[in-house]
Amino acid sequence: MKDSAKKLNLTELIGLVIGSIIGGGIFNLMHDMASQAGVGSVIVGWVITAIGMLCLAFTFQNLTNKRPDLQAGIYSFADAGFGHYIGFNSAWGYWLSVWLGNISYATLLMSSLTYFFPIFDNGHNLVSFIAATIILWGGHFLVLRGIHSASFINTIITIIKLIPIFLFIVIMITAFKLNVFTSDFWLMHGKPFNFSDMLGQVKSTMLVTVFVFSGIEGAVIFSGYAKKRKDIGRATVLGIVAVTMIYMLVTLLSFGVMHQAQLSQLGQPAMADLLQHVMGKWGAIIVNIGLIIAVLGAWLSWTMFAAEVPYEAAKVGSFPKFFAKENKNGTPVNSLIFTNVLVELFMVSFFLASSAYNLFLSISSSAVLIPYAFSALYQVKYSYLDKGASDRRRNLILGIIASAYSIWLIYAAGLNYILLTTILFAAGLPAYCYLQKVDNKKDRIFTKLERLLAIALVILAVIAIHELVTGGITI
Repeated sequence: MKDSAKKLNLTELIGLVIGSIIGGGIFNLMHDMASQAGVGSVIVGWVITAIGMLCLAFTFQNLTNKRPDLQAGIYSFADAGFGHYIGFNSAWGYWLSVWLGNISYATLLMSSLTYFFPIFDNGHNLVSFIAATIILWGGHFLVLRGIHSASFINTIITIIKLIPIFLFIVIMITAFKLNVFTSDFWLMHGKPFNFSDMLGQVKSTMLVTVFVFSGIEGAVIFSGYAKKRKDIGRATVLGIVAVTMIYMLVTLLSFGVMHQAQLSQLGQPAMADLLQHVMGKWGAIIVNIGLIIAVLGAWLSWTMFAAEVPYEAAKVGSFPKFFAKENKNGTPVNSLIFTNVLVELFMVSFFLASSAYNLFLSISSSAVLIPYAFSALYQVKYSYLDKGASDRRRNLILGIIASAYSIWLIYAAGLNYILLTTILFAAGLPAYCYLQKVDNKKDRIFTKLERLLAIALVILAVIAIHELVTGGITI
């Protein structure tokens, strides 16, 4: 049981949400959005995203309040609503997605340091590997001191990293030109407006929002550490509103300073190039410092997430018992060690062959959509069965919208990404079988429906591997 004196208040929970969402993605957001879409389609994409993400946030808030017994949030919603195998896959996919994402933060951080210290060589040499290792285990020992200590530092880092972002917004407002913003508004290149072309552009923006919004469940993951249960939902909603406004301003104001074609040609981080265009070299320096701070904060947040998910799952028998061990500070020590050892090992392969990482990052990025979808679907299921509740109709509508949005995201990710994700989930089968047989002492591992799902996953994973080998799927 967590010491109440060390539990998280509303500010720290909001810091976890904002800190985990705003990582390195925001510094390249204007380039990624402009690569395949005009400003009109970007606006439509942000409106859909704002509605969908807010409905997901309210879904997390409602389920957290209705089911206070579910302490692991995004994982436990899937487990409670659709059985242990679906719950395991949500925890498994989310866990792999998070710690593989931490390798991305390591590489991005080293690339940012290269701007100031060329010795890092964009993150692909021995110096970068040693520096990333020091930071990885420095964060590890910080989290070992307790989630409260780590989250307090994360809150401070979050506040600091927002300073250059707000400075960017102010400068973009002063440099904004309406004629630049409205030029080729729908990116039709002089042709009449075409709805299907616009829809394709909107779809491309949705892929970007999936990656930059990962982390909206930050407060829910740590629901067991909150001082007040109601603060979990508040932190999630307030965090989402704040981040959505920041993302929209950063993106749309950029379209008023540079034309879409120019934005799509910016280097990485695009925000540095754009600010340098407006205010000279100091702009790039400010952005790169902000990027370093942002990545450090996001890396710390996701280190806590990566340790917490297996720990919470293990406590209810959906991950091996090994992951349930705590240290004297209430930190999931075995989960943290095992996760960071995997990160360390994978960093070795990444610095030796960076192309191999692109494949796994693509797979893991799509995996996070599955827990989101099952959380939304559980909101529909729970609200439908909660027939005596006065807010049943509202919660049903929220759940339906959140579910539709989650399914749209899976569609927007594309068949190739979803097919590749089946490799990740099929890889969890041995772990699930071991868990059920050895830890849970069950004679029957799967229900009939779960067995069919497992077989389908294996078949799809084999197809995906075959397509990769033969060149049918490329990253």
